[in-house]
Amino acid sequence: MTDQAMRLLEEALRLPPEARAAIAGRLMESLDEHVDEDAEAAWAEEIARRLKEVDSGQVTTIPWAEARRRILGGVNGPGNR
Repeated sequence: MTDQAMRLLEEALRLPPEARAAIAGRLMESLDEHVDEDAEAAWAEEIARRLKEVDSGQVTTIPWAEARRRILGGVNGPGNR
């Protein structure tokens, strides 16, 4: 990483979380040179399906802190192997 890039990173890390998230999102978008329309449509369908499952009560959600603990700790939730 160049000195200029390091200075920009250090400056960005001092910003509030919302600003850092916005910058991160824009940087990630800048890496996408080609948008796969089929993938976009498939993700839209998947998101709609999952929202419908949550709204209907078919599945329940857990707080991010719990999900993170399970992911990082390798703890399996009910019904998982």
